[in-house]
Amino acid sequence: MSEETLTEESKFQFACHKGLSCYTQCCHEVNIWLLPYDVLRMKNALGISSEEFLIKYTLPRKGQKGLPVVLLKMQDDEKKSCPFVTAEGCTIYADRPWPCRAYPVEQTEEDGKYRLIKFPFCQGFEEKREWTVSEWKKDQGLNPYLEMEKAYREVTNSKGWERITLLKGEPWQMFYMACYNIDRFKMFVKESPFLKRLKIPQERWQRIKENETELLKFAFDWVRFAILGEPIFEIQK
Repeated sequence: MSEETLTEESKFQFACHKGLSCYTQCCHEVNIWLLPYDVLRMKNALGISSEEFLIKYTLPRKGQKGLPVVLLKMQDDEKKSCPFVTAEGCTIYADRPWPCRAYPVEQTEEDGKYRLIKFPFCQGFEEKREWTVSEWKKDQGLNPYLEMEKAYREVTNSKGWERITLLKGEPWQMFYMACYNIDRFKMFVKESPFLKRLKIPQERWQRIKENETELLKFAFDWVRFAILGEPIFEIQK
């Protein structure tokens, strides 16, 4: 696999379609790490709860500082296939996770910089279709994913982690629920008397009730407030 550094206006040639002999090869024997927004989109595409999705399709793992991370569970077949791939392509294509959506472009930690990832088997780079990175992001519907990834990185990169050696026990469960099990967190928000004491504008409460993406953004803020001790919310006496 080779890499090339790009900016927003850098150009590259790439196209993926069923006419390529390598079509769906990248959907086998691969580790696909899911971000919270991926789980939200995928469970809705399948019409199941986040809890059912996590049990059936993912493997929970622990990352740096013990943070919960989620790995998509491959099928137990010869090719170790993604559970959503067929010979015709992805069955949840409109809600596919960000690693599948972004390829061959990967955002770096440095703002405005990207990597062009080239798998040796991929014939897409031989196609004549030309893109800028900005055009590719728009065409692949990446911008909402990048917005939510940025919000999530504010959690994982918080200075609050400096006082935590290892996340475990109840805080680990809270983090996992808030960030990945959005349906259970929705019930927590509905039932918790403590949350009603937070000073949150009424219009934001309304958005949280009506929109799961807004609920997930609130979940990120809740983790930073309740687990990492950031003074994001005020408490009404």
